[in-house]
Amino acid sequence: MEACHPPQQFNVTAHGATAVAIITLEAFAGMWINAFIVCLLCIAWVQKKTLNSNEKILLLLGCSRISYLCFSWVSHFLSKIYPNYLYAPTILPLLAIFQTFSNYSNLWVSACLCGFYCIKIANFRNSFFIYLEVKVDRMVPWLLLGSEIVALAMGIVVYDLMETAQSSNLTFTCQENFGKQESKWINIFFSSFFLTGFGYAASFLAVFFSAVFLLFSLWRHKRTMQTSSMKDLSMDAHIRAMKSVLSFLVMFSINFVCLILTTIYAMKKENIITLLISVYLCAFPGVHSLILIFSNPKLEKALLKILSCVKCEFFTK
Repeated sequence: MEACHPPQQFNVTAHGATAVAIITLEAFAGMWINAFIVCLLCIAWVQKKTLNSNEKILLLLGCSRISYLCFSWVSHFLSKIYPNYLYAPTILPLLAIFQTFSNYSNLWVSACLCGFYCIKIANFRNSFFIYLEVKVDRMVPWLLLGSEIVALAMGIVVYDLMETAQSSNLTFTCQENFGKQESKWINIFFSSFFLTGFGYAASFLAVFFSAVFLLFSLWRHKRTMQTSSMKDLSMDAHIRAMKSVLSFLVMFSINFVCLILTTIYAMKKENIITLLISVYLCAFPGVHSLILIFSNPKLEKALLKILSCVKCEFFTK
């Protein structure tokens, strides 16, 4: 049976053009913010010859977010401006594997960061928690490696599912036995939906419980200080971390809902809801990285120094 090729003409809608413009600004701003974190940590790595656990997580998080924003922008740009390029047999699966890998890398490394904050800052007398607090610095490299392995596995699975769909001529192909092909498509769709939903839910639960435990520990520590009229020099750092984790929890919750909605709306026609979801998903990595910068004294000082130099150069001209 001869394949039904898609039309070559494509008219960009007003919503599509607006979304591309907004996502382009968000993506490049987010890449600049995360590139700042990566560059600063690489300079510190060269100077000190080593990085602490927090800096290792931030470095990998910055790299994964740069990659995610780059591939997300390419995907949105091609789908809105040059959709015919996505009909090529290899471009769409390759773009999917890189985007899926960077997305899950971003999610799982973010979960590692939140869990690290919880273990390092929270104060529990449980023997297991004390054991984690002692061993967490040794565990961080293995956790980061595990996060990348999980992200790579998810990317390979998505690539395999898309290759299966294309080899079965499920996309852009007219089939006589439509019922059989439809059944295969439903199986592939639900397999991908289950896997992606499980990966999103697992990382979200890790962030949720880490944030709740940390907030509870800080709240209990604050009450203890108030009743005993004691002053703790590290309280400011605790409050800064609490604000960072709380904001991360709220943003990650919205991000999780958007990811699930993206999976649900994957087979539906584009509308204003899907465009708003795409806009938020591209804004999240940059905004949260900016929050991490202002919650880290070293990063904040370096950023303010750069901004002051740029301001001086601007006014001198």
